[in-house]
Amino acid sequence: MSDAANPFESLQEQIDDAAEYLSVRSDLLERLKHPERILETNLTVEMDDGSLAVFKAFRSQFNGDRGPYKGGIRYHPGVTRDEVKALSGWMVYKTAVVDIPYGGGKGGIAIDPREHSDGEMERITRAFAKELRPFIGPDRDIPAPDVNTGQREMNWIKDTYEKLENTTAPGVITGKAPDSGGSEGRVEATGRSVMLTARETFDYLGKKVENATVAVQGYGNAGSVAAKLIESDLGGKVIAVSDSSGAVYNPDGLDAQAVKDFKDETGSVTGYEGASEEFTNEELLALDVDLLVPAALENAIDAEIARDVRADVIVEAANGPVTPDADEILTERDVEVLPDILANAGGVTVSYFEWVQNRQRFYWTEERVNEELERLITEAFDALVEAYEGKGTPNFRTAAYVVAIERVVKAHEQGGTWP
Repeated sequence: MSDAANPFESLQEQIDDAAEYLSVRSDLLERLKHPERILETNLTVEMDDGSLAVFKAFRSQFNGDRGPYKGGIRYHPGVTRDEVKALSGWMVYKTAVVDIPYGGGKGGIAIDPREHSDGEMERITRAFAKELRPFIGPDRDIPAPDVNTGQREMNWIKDTYEKLENTTAPGVITGKAPDSGGSEGRVEATGRSVMLTARETFDYLGKKVENATVAVQGYGNAGSVAAKLIESDLGGKVIAVSDSSGAVYNPDGLDAQAVKDFKDETGSVTGYEGASEEFTNEELLALDVDLLVPAALENAIDAEIARDVRADVIVEAANGPVTPDADEILTERDVEVLPDILANAGGVTVSYFEWVQNRQRFYWTEERVNEELERLITEAFDALVEAYEGKGTPNFRTAAYVVAIERVVKAHEQGGTWP
């Protein structure tokens, strides 16, 4: 697998591909390909041994035409300025595809959380929250969890912001624990939208999803929840899953929840007793399956790997897992790719529900959250299909960007350009 593809350049190429099917002025299109502002900061934090460590951190606010900036915060050694720019741009078009009133943002710290104690991670998180304080707020920019962050980190950011502002503002961040103002259904939301997208896609293509073979690359929250729900709700057969340690495989099917429990206990999926074979992530991506779910990081499927992909359908649980060059190859090979900006939009959609509940101080049941999520994902899928058929786009990704760009442009034109 190559990591040469620049994610920000990939985003811009995806926008250009969609623009061929739209009547958008070139100058306005150029505006939609660049972030409005980026915070780049160095966090100096005291470690447990009394030494000082410096961590580079970012927050990109890409576009706010449709509402407050919205997007997660990730902790990963590979976090870069261009990665955060790309992720914030994908958030713009993701929120537009599912038609929720947000723009797009993204943040991250270049750090490996496994190398630090809980106390160090709290101090690092609060230091970042202090730097973010002038830029975020319930009506300005609303962060959320992403890779290697979750309820714990969101609670720390909320608490830091509220203490510094001397206020109560649960809507400043989403993905919180329920007792701190979080929403029911948020933890499973991204995986649930992957499942819903797979269901709608198989139905549209006239394929049977029950007993369909499934491989999931990346077994964190999104991948494991997607696997569990595809298995339990759709009757799919998960035959292979992987994480950074490697892949496990059983042609007769794996127990998706049992593999997750094993990973929680041991730190990896490899060694799971229910597997009949183990191999690499790249080998998993080339399995002959009905459905492939890339749920790790961007650039997982490049042009070289795309030539070996034997899946009929790919549903992207990760952000940017397929490079533009790979997209062209998969389109030529009639592999249907359901893009990240629809498939994994469940997270930001339920984050929107959480924000609404925070603003109203009235909280929903998990049943209502899941019902509203299903409605928005299926409506978004229908809009994507309408663009795919009506505009004659070559693939579903381009159709999704057509829908999203039209909505962002309309909001910009209605607001006008302030000198």
